[in-house]
Amino acid sequence: MAPFSNCSILFVMIALFSLSSITTSHAARSLLQLPNLPTIPLLPQPTMPQLPTIPNLPTTATLPPLPSVASLPTLPAASAPLPFCLRCPLSRK
Repeated sequence: MAPFSNCSILFVMIALFSLSSITTSHAARSLLQLPNLPTIPLLPQPTMPQLPTIPNLPTTATLPPLPSVASLPTLPAASAPLPFCLRCPLSRK
């Protein structure tokens, strides 16, 4: 029974492939028999208006200078660490 079913499946597959190749070749032949399609007319080249030009950006010489490190104020030094939790043994004195 098994060899018969394998043979019939193979026969069905060969038949389907044969039919699909016949329909494909028939479709290709009918496409070749169509008259030529009309050509697409050419559009004029400048279809978009001219884009505006990019303005000149200011140079770095017009920007104010950055402050030096010596003129920046210093932060006060922390005298004692802040307690973050009440149960922390390091925060109790």
